[in-house]
Amino acid sequence: MKTTKIYSQFLVALVIMSCSEKQEPLKAEVYETSASGHQLTRLTEINSEPAMESIALLPEVTYQTITGFGGSFTEASASLLNRLSKANSAKILEAYFGESGAKYSLTRTHMNSCDFSLGNYSYAPVEGDIALNNFSIDEDRDDLIPMIKEAMAVSKEGFKIVSSPWTAPPWMKDNKDWRGGKLLPEYYDTWALFFSKYRTAYKNEGIDIWGFTVENEPVGNDGNWESMHYTPEEMTHFVQHYLGPKLEKDGHDVNILGFDQNRGEELEKWASVMYKDEASSKYYNGMAIHWYASTYDYFPESLQFTHNKAPNKYLIQTEACVDSEIPKWKNDSWYWQKEATDWGWDWAPEKDKYLHPKYAPVNRYARDIIGCLNNWVDGWIDWNMVLDKQGGPNWFKNWCVAPVIVDPDKDEVYFTPLYYTLVHFSRYIRPGAVVIGVENSDDDLMVTAAKNPDNSIAVVIFNEGALPKNFKLMLNDKTLNLKISGQAIQTIVITQS
Repeated sequence: MKTTKIYSQFLVALVIMSCSEKQEPLKAEVYETSASGHQLTRLTEINSEPAMESIALLPEVTYQTITGFGGSFTEASASLLNRLSKANSAKILEAYFGESGAKYSLTRTHMNSCDFSLGNYSYAPVEGDIALNNFSIDEDRDDLIPMIKEAMAVSKEGFKIVSSPWTAPPWMKDNKDWRGGKLLPEYYDTWALFFSKYRTAYKNEGIDIWGFTVENEPVGNDGNWESMHYTPEEMTHFVQHYLGPKLEKDGHDVNILGFDQNRGEELEKWASVMYKDEASSKYYNGMAIHWYASTYDYFPESLQFTHNKAPNKYLIQTEACVDSEIPKWKNDSWYWQKEATDWGWDWAPEKDKYLHPKYAPVNRYARDIIGCLNNWVDGWIDWNMVLDKQGGPNWFKNWCVAPVIVDPDKDEVYFTPLYYTLVHFSRYIRPGAVVIGVENSDDDLMVTAAKNPDNSIAVVIFNEGALPKNFKLMLNDKTLNLKISGQAIQTIVITQS
């Protein structure tokens, strides 16, 4: 996704020469979140200091079209909203979906239970019910469905929903357990029917499911919470001969995303099988990925590889969180410090330990989203929207961090710095935006930019270092001298006529 070095240097030099001649100012709004205390603060003082470094926007160089940004509806999050006052519940939904908030446009939820459920359940609990005559989504009526509907009422532009199963009901599996095992071939037809019935049931509730992932994390987690295993060949066989044809036959215009696990070598292996030929890739609309293979590496090579295998298909990050951590309550500074660990800190194989150092949560989010956008990812979905001070509820006690933490007993809400970090992308880079070229002379800054359907350009800059940075932002013959604080993320919105 990089233009050649010679061309880039020539273009930047040309823009600088043009700007020095005309000196026409670039008009923009600048918003910053920083370790020093800014929370999406609009900066009104324009930097007048000279800048040696430059960021040139290249709108004529275009990449992927954005599907959206957002988070996940889980039973854990929904149950917490039910325990809060109506005022605080509404405040959180406005913060995520309202015009004054993050304006989430792409979300995810679970089919059947997951680790962030209050217990194990399936919509098809009756063993041997191959026609799914007893199929019911009643388990979702107390929490998930109301939360989704309330979010829909708040959202002005609407949002897409991706649904993911963690497992088929145990009676369809070879190990008869919620955890691990594989779907028995004699139930392939029934499991495909399950997806069809689920989408119809949700549609009858007024909720349209935009996409499915075939299986959450098909490679691992057999000894922990709900899971079910596939090889890439097995999943592709199921999609090609059962799931795709069934959804098509039943008239479901829905997207199917494969894999749904970590980037790296495993992603390339799956992409090679899924996108092997026209027959294997026919019913796949794209690839779903997670970030848990590292606290800092976004694996650009595997993202590039996957895009090149299927340039016209979706590449969507469907899950991310700071896992294996109990949230820090009303302690903003912790989210900017390199103190957080993940599952790999304790459990990764020795050869992979280097991928799991302590890393600041804000840094992890900002670095990953920018890295993804600069390597063909078109959608990015966070995990739980809301968790409690313990990092749950979670039946497996697999505690994690969420952007919004609540104390339901005291009816208190804490918007962590992770929330504001996500808003820097979701509010200002809208569905249908096109990622554009950027030439950045400062290796210490991470930068991405996208041109929105309304012709505005959103530029997101991340400064991980402790010192502030001066830079010159350039677009065609217009320039703007700016400063970003140390340990800060900044969004610059350029409105064009």
